Amino acid sequence: MRKIRDAARRYPLVGATILIGLIVLVTALLGYTTVAQVLATIYVGGVVLWTVVDMIRDMMAGNFGLDVLAVMAMVATLAVGEYGASIIIVLMLTGGEALEDYASNRAKSALTALLEQAPQTAHRFSSRQGDKDEAIEDVPAAQVRVGDHLLVRPGEVVPVDAKLLSKRGSFDESAITGESLPVSIRAGGEVPSGSLNGDEAVRLEALRTTENSQYQQIVALVADAEKQKAPVVRIADRFAVPFTALALIIAGTAWFISGDAVRFAEVLVLATPCPLLIAAPVAFMGGLSRSAKNGVIFKGGAVIESLSNIRSAAFDKTGTITGGRPEVVRVDTYPGFDESEVLKLAASAEQYSAHVLAVGIVAAAKGRGLGLLAAETAEETAGSGVSATFGQRRVVIGSRHFVLGTDPSYSIEDGVKLEPGEVASYMTINGEPAGVIVLADQMRPDAPALVAYLRDQGVETIEMLTGDGESTAREIGAQAGIADVRYSLRPEQKVALVHDLQPRPALMVGDGVNDAPALASADVGIAMGARGATAAGEAADAVIVPDSVWKVADAHTIAKQTMRVALTAIWIGIILSVGLMLVAATGAIPAMVGALTQEIVDLAAILYALRALSGKLPSKQKYLAQAGQQDNATGRVLSKVGR
Repeated sequence: MRKIRDAARRYPLVGATILIGLIVLVTALLGYTTVAQVLATIYVGGVVLWTVVDMIRDMMAGNFGLDVLAVMAMVATLAVGEYGASIIIVLMLTGGEALEDYASNRAKSALTALLEQAPQTAHRFSSRQGDKDEAIEDVPAAQVRVGDHLLVRPGEVVPVDAKLLSKRGSFDESAITGESLPVSIRAGGEVPSGSLNGDEAVRLEALRTTENSQYQQIVALVADAEKQKAPVVRIADRFAVPFTALALIIAGTAWFISGDAVRFAEVLVLATPCPLLIAAPVAFMGGLSRSAKNGVIFKGGAVIESLSNIRSAAFDKTGTITGGRPEVVRVDTYPGFDESEVLKLAASAEQYSAHVLAVGIVAAAKGRGLGLLAAETAEETAGSGVSATFGQRRVVIGSRHFVLGTDPSYSIEDGVKLEPGEVASYMTINGEPAGVIVLADQMRPDAPALVAYLRDQGVETIEMLTGDGESTAREIGAQAGIADVRYSLRPEQKVALVHDLQPRPALMVGDGVNDAPALASADVGIAMGARGATAAGEAADAVIVPDSVWKVADAHTIAKQTMRVALTAIWIGIILSVGLMLVAATGAIPAMVGALTQEIVDLAAILYALRALSGKLPSKQKYLAQAGQQDNATGRVLSKVGR
């Protein structure tokens, strides 16, 4: 009873329609047909007036919908005395909202679960000493600061990105990555926020605040996605004019041939648009939910339509095609400079950058036990390099092009020998060449499979855009199966190339701050968000949570399947409605039966739309095998501009 009362309060028009319908039915059965007809006419007339007002507002906003058919069906049934059918049409329209809510809630279950799991409270130690008697206080997760020591009890959610201080721990990261198996982490390893702790309490050190932690960023993206309304959610409106015209032609022809106005009403009853209005939103919500469950967060339904139609694709190299964790393999120094000194100063400057090469240099310095210096001034040029001042020493480190632009006196020739897959960061101290730090980054094992998948799906143009040098670009491009490689690019040049990419729509996949402008300029930008690339994630249309570029294939497949389901659900509604209208034109379906039959059509379209929640994803192994059979020995390089 409580659920019924709650439903009545939430959907008052549904309750009112059922009540009026019962009163009209009882009154007619008692023989007061005139009273029943007047009561039905007054109520249905009010609903017609309310619907017309909303319809006029939509038309003034430039949206011509299918509600006009429902209005005409209600007016026609009242005009020919089929007041019972008119009540059923009203129930169908008002009940459509409740039906859509139910289906949408089921469709977005994964999104809802993601939002509900967001941690709100943290158990913070009063000190960082690890004393047995130290106090623990419960604080809002938003109050946790970097460096705070936290206790996470068994079965609790990790509130912020943190480093494990306990010897070991087991965490369920399925809410983040979609991986169902628990992950074992040793002391010093990073534990992402949103992970579910295992059977033992663990001590963590906060690495980021809540707003900068991975899970909260994902939750923010999901919340934003729920607020977004895809243009294709009203995709049925594209069919509004032709469907309305066809319905009126069939109804008018039936009236003309039979000479009976009732036929007109009987046909229009079966032309009511509920399946078309409800099925598409349900399908798109299902697609958003399914993608979230598989580790890909779409920022709205519009992304689904664009991604399903991509004809060209561009990929950043570092962190996208490659793993994005380059390691220092050697430090070449110039006369007068010591290797440890060069690495220490380089890392001291690079600590102010979020670039993956900077992370590798800092890690190498710390691995050698070199303490980092605090800079008096530090300035980063995104994707190019860093300038920093330490007392009397001015350090510039980054791409050769960046260093040449910052220190015009820099005279080193382009003669640093790099093996395929290696990349160099050049460094000057007070304008003098000091050293070249060489790093290496390995290609992701699933990148060739993704390229093979995209080609199999008819993507005509696939390019790799990188700031790295020619030899590295050639080697990585060949390994990935990408023939069109553009190298030595600055961020603004990536933007121009993505803007000019043909044919459209174009996809761009990247991971770093320097990729954000290019992601924003693509028709669909996908950010590799596993390591919290905030700028890229904000600029992108979708974010991949697990550290796997293959998820691009999953996202594309889900988008195509969702579009197919949405359009099929609409066509199911159209075909069933048109077929039933043709039958009704013969007089075989009375208005009352037609109204009830239309409810079955509603259910058929909506149940089909829920198919967007499931579907077969592509096999990575299949495309790895295809990639292995292709001849990728050479790559075609298209441009050289700098680094």
